[in-house]
Amino acid sequence: MRPKALFNWSSGKDSSLALYKILQDDQYDVVTLFTSINKEFQRISMHGVHVSLLEQQAFSLGIPLIKMELPKEPSMEDYQEIMSNAMSGIKAQGITHSIFGDIFLEDLRKYREEQLNAIGIQPVFPLWKQDTLNLIHEFLDLGFKTIVTCVNGSYLDKSFAGRIIDQDFIKDLPENVDPCGENGEFHTFTFDGPIFKSPVSFKIGDTVKKTYPKPKTSADEDTEEYVFWFSDLIAK
Repeated sequence: MRPKALFNWSSGKDSSLALYKILQDDQYDVVTLFTSINKEFQRISMHGVHVSLLEQQAFSLGIPLIKMELPKEPSMEDYQEIMSNAMSGIKAQGITHSIFGDIFLEDLRKYREEQLNAIGIQPVFPLWKQDTLNLIHEFLDLGFKTIVTCVNGSYLDKSFAGRIIDQDFIKDLPENVDPCGENGEFHTFTFDGPIFKSPVSFKIGDTVKKTYPKPKTSADEDTEEYVFWFSDLIAK
């Protein structure tokens, strides 16, 4: 019997490709998707996608969805407590594996492994250490369709928000930007592809600028901000 697995679903391209590979491999029984959302705004953390579109994705995928609600600005202690409670309930369902779409961030993988090993759940990384340019081309060749919902203004300008990822998008990326946005340069929402029963319908709304304060350092006392551009997707 295949081990039961939870899939950590961000709604974007890396999650979609990782899920595709897991389903093709058929080694795990993916019994649920798991997504962190902002409780106040009812949007996926960092991606900025509304829960209504997330739920449409899960319905089209045919996999149940667990939403972990986080406060607007959770402390690390808050996050760990909420996550611990969620994982305890998940483990009680007989789930033994947790699957991620991470590609090469070593610190993030180490953190996930430490947290999950402590409660007896084994992490799985189907895309780990694969070439990101090859991955994004494979993603497109498989027929996936995804739109950029958030860009980090430190890497990309406003014009990249709301763009469909295609060959032109890849060519337009600056050299310092990873083709899969693995360093947080951009985030996406996948709305069609081989794992979906039907496309997710939406229309593109406004592009919104949001700023977040940078932590002060002794070397820099000036107040600086991180700038992010969010393309609002509206469910039809």
